[in-house]
Amino acid sequence: MESKIIRQKFLDFFEERRHAIVPSAPMVNKDDPTLMFTNAGMNQFKDYFLGTRPAPYERAADTQKCLRVSGKHNDLEEVGLDTYHHTMFEMLGNWSFGDYFKKEAIAWAWELLTEVYQLPKDRLYVTVFGGDEGDNLEEDNEARAYWKEFIDSGRILNGSKKDNFWEMGDTGPCGPCSEIHIDLRPESELKKLPGKELVNQDHPLVVEIWNLVFMEFNRQASGKLVSLPARHVDTGMGFERLCMAIQGKTSNYDTDVFTPLIDHISARSGVSYGSDNQKDIAMRVISDHVRAIAFAIADGQLPSNNGAGYVIRRILRRAVRYGYTFLGFNEPFMYTLVPILTHQFDGVFPSIVEQKDFIIQVMKKEEESFLHTLENGLKRLEIIRADHAGDKIIPGDLAFELYDTYGFPFDLTSLIARENGMAVDEKGFQEAMKIQKNRSKADAARETGDWEILSPDTDVEFVGYDTTETKSHILRYRTLKQKGKNIYQVVLDKTPFYAESGGQVGDTGTLKNDRAEIRVLDTRKENDLIVHLVDKLPEDMKGIFSAQVDVKRRSRIMANHSATHLLHAALREVLGAHVEQRGSLVNEDVLRFDFSHFQKMTDEEILKVEHRVNEKVREDIQRVENRAVPIAEAKAMGAMALFGEKYGDLVRVISFDPDYSVELCGGTHVNATGNIGFFKIVSESSISAGIRRIEAITGEVAEQFVEDQVQLNKDIQSLLKGAQDIRHAVEQLVEQRNQLEKEIQKLHQDKAGNLKSSLKDKAVDLASFKVIIEEVEIPNADTLKKLAFELKNEVPELVLVLAADVAGKPQIAVMAPDSLISEGKIHAGTMVRELAREIQGGGGGQPFYATAGGKDLSGLKNVVSKATEMIKEILG
Repeated sequence: MESKIIRQKFLDFFEERRHAIVPSAPMVNKDDPTLMFTNAGMNQFKDYFLGTRPAPYERAADTQKCLRVSGKHNDLEEVGLDTYHHTMFEMLGNWSFGDYFKKEAIAWAWELLTEVYQLPKDRLYVTVFGGDEGDNLEEDNEARAYWKEFIDSGRILNGSKKDNFWEMGDTGPCGPCSEIHIDLRPESELKKLPGKELVNQDHPLVVEIWNLVFMEFNRQASGKLVSLPARHVDTGMGFERLCMAIQGKTSNYDTDVFTPLIDHISARSGVSYGSDNQKDIAMRVISDHVRAIAFAIADGQLPSNNGAGYVIRRILRRAVRYGYTFLGFNEPFMYTLVPILTHQFDGVFPSIVEQKDFIIQVMKKEEESFLHTLENGLKRLEIIRADHAGDKIIPGDLAFELYDTYGFPFDLTSLIARENGMAVDEKGFQEAMKIQKNRSKADAARETGDWEILSPDTDVEFVGYDTTETKSHILRYRTLKQKGKNIYQVVLDKTPFYAESGGQVGDTGTLKNDRAEIRVLDTRKENDLIVHLVDKLPEDMKGIFSAQVDVKRRSRIMANHSATHLLHAALREVLGAHVEQRGSLVNEDVLRFDFSHFQKMTDEEILKVEHRVNEKVREDIQRVENRAVPIAEAKAMGAMALFGEKYGDLVRVISFDPDYSVELCGGTHVNATGNIGFFKIVSESSISAGIRRIEAITGEVAEQFVEDQVQLNKDIQSLLKGAQDIRHAVEQLVEQRNQLEKEIQKLHQDKAGNLKSSLKDKAVDLASFKVIIEEVEIPNADTLKKLAFELKNEVPELVLVLAADVAGKPQIAVMAPDSLISEGKIHAGTMVRELAREIQGGGGGQPFYATAGGKDLSGLKNVVSKATEMIKEILG
């Protein structure tokens, strides 16, 4: 049975049982502060389980894109080494929101697996929660009783809290679960050892395929379990493992989910899958990781140096490194797998199909960049190896530097070390790794805390599109600890405050009544809850508060937000329809707009865009707003959607001229484009492969910018003695400066020539070598290098050490002859690092030439004396 059919049968089965089939949420999680990535199918339904938002349906089913590479659920290091762990995977799931519970969930799971998929009943085992004294939870006899209707009691096993009590994270919904495992071992193995002995023992062929979670509790930040308002069912079945079981394979990677990718990798590398264990691992790593990277990019997360972007970049680099090291890929190759993915997921996950070309371009650029980094890593490893050739040990912290900075795994560093008769300090490496992981955990820590509920009413009404002031009640509040400070948050039943979303910052303002005035410092979204950050909590939480938005700030934000819509349309007009928004920031001072485009904009293009936006501003186009528009109807209107965002069935459409700008948007906007005042682009730059960034200003800020530029011109004119033609006057100054620089350069060359002659005269004969060790004064670092190489060319068998005062800063240059290097007597890089201690500095370089810089100019004399002793010892 093909994987596409397996997936569809699951969805059809539950649709027939009155489940709403819902689309997958984006894999990159944007609205939940406790999660970086969607790591389970239930993430998008978290509010329904907590009771903070009513579910629009009692039953649901879907296939969800998941990523497990951070936090509690982190499978990254196992991926590729075994046959059943993945970074990105599909989770098939069915849910009940206060409707059916254990009986139906168990019966349907058994029916689907054994009757629809026809998996052999005698190879299935189930586990139930065996209780836990710490949380005072009893054994799940209810689930056991239902299972006995379908399966022999000898195949129903008690599980520990670790295996059979599901928790999304340190806090949140949780409950006992019942897992379904399948034994895929050959018949000969079944007779030797019963499958029940291998359940949850990490056997590659006795694996869990479905987990039925019976959601009953909420884990609070204190660790306490409290009952949820209603009991729910949350099931998750690993699609890749299910395919392995149904297709009769012994590895997820042998199913048609992965074989098209592996076949392509094999053909491109010329290596047959199954011929070499390490190369097989490399192919599995690449075929897994390319899925995670492609879907992350399709969902709006570009590789970067921080947060979720850093995780994606590390996954990509791990895959590239495996291809480079074990399959001989020294050119970009992963991007060629993207068309295979788009074919596989066409009709399942539309985002990857729609973003195909963009994913290819981003991935290719990232690969090119990292392959260059890999080459630099090999050079760095050569320096490290040379520095520690004497003690034959590469320190653990330097091995970790290679891993963290250049993507070198420990085993690769160890392999190269062994080839050179060395070893690596593994304990030190692990310690450095532990420090980094602890730091990452601290960096990834999210603000969490327990809400104090004042009202069971969970409906929050946002009225901020129509008013900036309303009467409100506090529904709930909490106090968080962040870096030793208290952070106060409240939720209102009705609020005019816009919560940070879609790039627009949250509103600020006040909450007032006759007893208190509280400043609202920010407004954020947590899942679908509007949370107000306040400077303090009122002594009396009850009663009516007047919620007032800072209107002046809101007006400036609206001007910038509306300007991004006009900018987006102008960019598509000037640059082409390939331009799509890839991110934005809109606050009261500036707008930042990221968009897809693969080359720097010209000055002419920037001016065209700027003029087009200002033209629309002067037209004073009235905003047309349509709320609760069916998504299909909005798309038919030509509304632009922000990729990576999850839209509901009903959306809000903002239009400034239906023939110019129509977008899906939840932000606040000016009533007419004339309210923007004036638009000015202040910068255009690259932020990553295929992504450009424009920063622009509007209104008062733009006006002030123009005034500042006018004043700057007046100041320059004054400095130029009132010159009427400022450009011509500056050009004359530049020409004069260039002429003076040429004269100075000639003086430097003459001085260097004289110095070279002087140094040659001072060369000392020592053991058939010419030795020059001198303290010199040099105008710049380039002159120092040029001098060293000219001396090498003119003085045979030269050993050179120059302790240089370079414009008041100490530098050292060491040049060594090939004959001494080949005998292993000298390495310029090692020597210069030793000498650099005398000037409180460091450096390095090649065996024949190396340089170092430092802080202590007075140490140059010590450099000369120390170098003299070192050369004497080397030359005997």
